[in-house]
Amino acid sequence: MRPKDCKYLKSHEWCRIEGGIATLGITDYAVAHLSDLVFLDLPSQGKKVTAGESYAEIESVKAVSDIYSPVSGEIVDVNRGLPDDLDQLKNDPFGKGWMIKVKVTAESPELMTAAAYEAYVATQPE
Repeated sequence: MRPKDCKYLKSHEWCRIEGGIATLGITDYAVAHLSDLVFLDLPSQGKKVTAGESYAEIESVKAVSDIYSPVSGEIVDVNRGLPDDLDQLKNDPFGKGWMIKVKVTAESPELMTAAAYEAYVATQPE
């Protein structure tokens, strides 16, 4: 079961909002389906993100994928070590594998609870 204190997008991103700051990342489902990760391009601190729009790009041996923001706001922190240690995504996608932190101004209306995301993932092809 994925963390209940997170909200999820159908595109397999997650966010955990605490005190107006959202920590963002991709789910274990996304990591498993991307498979062998080779590159991650994260934005810089101070940049603005918009809910539903791409803020980063991740590359595996299979494909290049956009990472979409579940919230709008300004990036206040970036996990700078993550692009050099992509195993953190595989080993701890909801912890050490976080990507950015955003001072939230709006949330995507597409955000789902953990239970709704679990139900959605259950309908997806393996």
